Amino acid sequence: MNYKISKRAASLAPSLTLAIDSKAKQMKAEGMDVVGFGAGEPDFDTPQHIKDAAIKALNDGFTKYTPSSGIPELRQAIADKFKRENGLTYKPGQIIVSCGGKHSCYNVILATCEEGDEVIIPSPYWLSYPEMVKLAGATPVIVATTDRSEFKITPEQLRAAITPRTRLFILNSPSNPTGTVYSPAEIKTLGDICVEKGVLIMSDEIYEHLLYDGAEHKSVASLSQAHYDHTIVVHGFAKAWSMTGWRLGFLAAPEPIARAIDAVQSHSTSNPTSFAQKGAVAALTGPQDHLKGWLVDYARRRTRAWQMLSAMPGVTCVNSKGAFYLFPNISGTGLKSSEFCARLLEQEKVAAVPGIAFGADDYLRISYATSLANIEKGLDRMDKFVRGLKK
Repeated sequence: MNYKISKRAASLAPSLTLAIDSKAKQMKAEGMDVVGFGAGEPDFDTPQHIKDAAIKALNDGFTKYTPSSGIPELRQAIADKFKRENGLTYKPGQIIVSCGGKHSCYNVILATCEEGDEVIIPSPYWLSYPEMVKLAGATPVIVATTDRSEFKITPEQLRAAITPRTRLFILNSPSNPTGTVYSPAEIKTLGDICVEKGVLIMSDEIYEHLLYDGAEHKSVASLSQAHYDHTIVVHGFAKAWSMTGWRLGFLAAPEPIARAIDAVQSHSTSNPTSFAQKGAVAALTGPQDHLKGWLVDYARRRTRAWQMLSAMPGVTCVNSKGAFYLFPNISGTGLKSSEFCARLLEQEKVAAVPGIAFGADDYLRISYATSLANIEKGLDRMDKFVRGLKK
């Protein structure tokens, strides 16, 4: 049988982060001592009160369909969160609860972009952004940044990338994969340009609560009514509440866009999992004291990982200000990222994600969402690997 695959599906690159994580887990299952730096998920458990709420919902029989964009109680809790933490006023009808932060991003792009549109994406980027744009039939316009600018797109670069076909600018702060955090002043400058040019902003703020060294998160939507009108904020429960497997994301958008996304979701996935939504209500309305301890651990791990990476010959590393990633520059080793990571996994049993997956082939991504012991063991092995290249 000669199966015909659509051009959109055929154009997609598989997720290298998931592929690396899967291979590392398979090697571990075969008894190998593998240290994994690939997965972008906290190693902490979901707080107990969140699990208890979902268990209660199951026991109460809350297992049926809900409204496609989420239960009213959760949409109100999300609106309250935006008001309380970000100074943003949204009606529950402007909130869409989805099957993960990734789903929220895809819904935004699918509802706002089409053939002929361009979407500006600074690189290094989260690897799914360009693929989502291609699935919507639009064209990703990649604007390269480097560690010299702390991986931040400049106002001049943004202006130069905007054309009459530009529909959307994707802003991710704190950033996956680099840990970059734009200052409030930098956020305003980029937002002002988009408002001036009539370009929508998809602001991916899922790492909002994971900040270090006094870094401050500022939502571009909160700057003025005009910024609010030009911005769709995407978010989720995966990172700050360690709910990756729960598959719950959310977004807030101007009403016409929210209605369009609601229609898209109603014909694709329908509602997110019913009882998981009850857990999400508890996540937003219950105690938040888990996060303080997590941040202490993340900060300690970040510092140690950065120190060890910075001491490796041929490797340089900008310290992150947010999320739980470092993005070291390996160009001094003489290897590009795919070969570096393949050989590192084969020779030293260390799994990292090649930077080419994020549009930056001279780098790799290290997740420090793992124990300090794992960080030290894995980076000791990487140091041995790098030093062996010089012989």
